[in-house]
Amino acid sequence: MGSLHNSKQKYISKNSLKVVEKRSFFSIIFIILISSVFISVILSVSIGQVSIPFHKSFQILIHKMTDGKFANIEQISNGMYIDIIWQIRFPRVLLAMVMGAGLALCGTVMQASVQNPLADPYILGISSGAALGATFSIMLGFSVGGMLGEFGVASWAFIGALGAATLVLGLASIGGKTSSVKLVLAGTVINALCNAFSNFIIYFAKNSDGIRSVSFWTMGSLASAEWSTLPLISIVVITAIIFFLFQFRVMNTMLMGEETAITLGVNLNFYRRLYMVISSIVTGILVSTCGIIGFVGLIVPHIVRSVVGSDHKRLIPASILFGSLFMIWTDIFARTIVPNGELPVGIITSLLGAPIFMYMLIKKSYGFGGR
Repeated sequence: MGSLHNSKQKYISKNSLKVVEKRSFFSIIFIILISSVFISVILSVSIGQVSIPFHKSFQILIHKMTDGKFANIEQISNGMYIDIIWQIRFPRVLLAMVMGAGLALCGTVMQASVQNPLADPYILGISSGAALGATFSIMLGFSVGGMLGEFGVASWAFIGALGAATLVLGLASIGGKTSSVKLVLAGTVINALCNAFSNFIIYFAKNSDGIRSVSFWTMGSLASAEWSTLPLISIVVITAIIFFLFQFRVMNTMLMGEETAITLGVNLNFYRRLYMVISSIVTGILVSTCGIIGFVGLIVPHIVRSVVGSDHKRLIPASILFGSLFMIWTDIFARTIVPNGELPVGIITSLLGAPIFMYMLIKKSYGFGGR
């Protein structure tokens, strides 16, 4: 009996040690991510066609954010630096952070909800629906004036995204139960349908300027970043982040399958629909603001999962931070890689994302959901 008791004690001690090691490791990763995001913000506002010294950028940001109470900017003789950082670059880096965090969050939620490692925020046809709305607005002249005013393109894109998501959820709900397979298949159908209608409008409109505008919009860009565009998108993304940070237990249960969920008394059908609706709204607002930026919501959760594991208690906050970091640096590349020009950020994310995802597919030791 004594030896059995000692064996149990050793087993419990080993498990406790492993838990402590995991927590310590995650704490280190979390601190590194927060520090990296902070440093990247300062670097991002310093790098560009006009190069600004790092310490001056830091001074200007501290001065502006504290309403002049801290940091003296009187020594900064070039007043243009202040305008460039505060009016142009800082709103853009904040939008990149929000965009990256939102897409990474929605990608993590989608992958858990449909139990599919290939899922991303656009799996419900949101991207193609938004593209259809934007195409309709630009090609048929509804982008300016009218009931929706100056936000015509963004409004129509959001309507298209939400409409596509509603159709997908409606199709997947036929028969009473929304399964992951139904969601994926319905998303594929609506995606193809919206793309067909978009191409139909472009073919008959014969508007070269409009076609160029649609092409640029579908590639994604943060060039429209302004202080006025930040409040709505920030509130929506932050609210979604707070909500999903407390949903890690349900999302972990989703990875275990339907039978385990029933045993634990979790109604996956209800939570899957709820998560899809929230993710659709968040993704719709993101896409309508910045266009279609691919691969962020697909690869970021995978990269983070390979480091911190599949427990959503750690995966969600780490994905949010890494998504922000990823978008900050892809935006830096997008606006500096071409002299006196700018590439759509969606091109950069795809060029970086595709090879990374191919590597993760080839890597045999990686498994979705910890399997």
